[in-house]
Amino acid sequence: MREYKQFYINGEWVEPTSPNNFDVLNPATEEVCATISLGNETDVDKAVAAAKAAFETFSQTSVEERIALLERIAGLLTWLKRSDLKWARLLAWLQPLKRMQV
Repeated sequence: MREYKQFYINGEWVEPTSPNNFDVLNPATEEVCATISLGNETDVDKAVAAAKAAFETFSQTSVEERIALLERIAGLLTWLKRSDLKWARLLAWLQPLKRMQV
């Protein structure tokens, strides 16, 4: 089971101000497949403040630099999506085997 209990704020992974864990269910099996932390108002305020501070620098970058950064992010997201799809396909393939066990 995967756990995502930290937030990425201001370039680092940080603990939530008040941990509030939430179980994510696999819709195919209705089993818990991950646990995430839900943020509160303080967590949001920290993230917004970090984003505003980062904007000061980011707004000074050239169009070319922004394109390069967005392409890197898109590549990472594509890789993550493929990884999750492979995991989902494996789980789907294993389901009939699980049902066959007595």
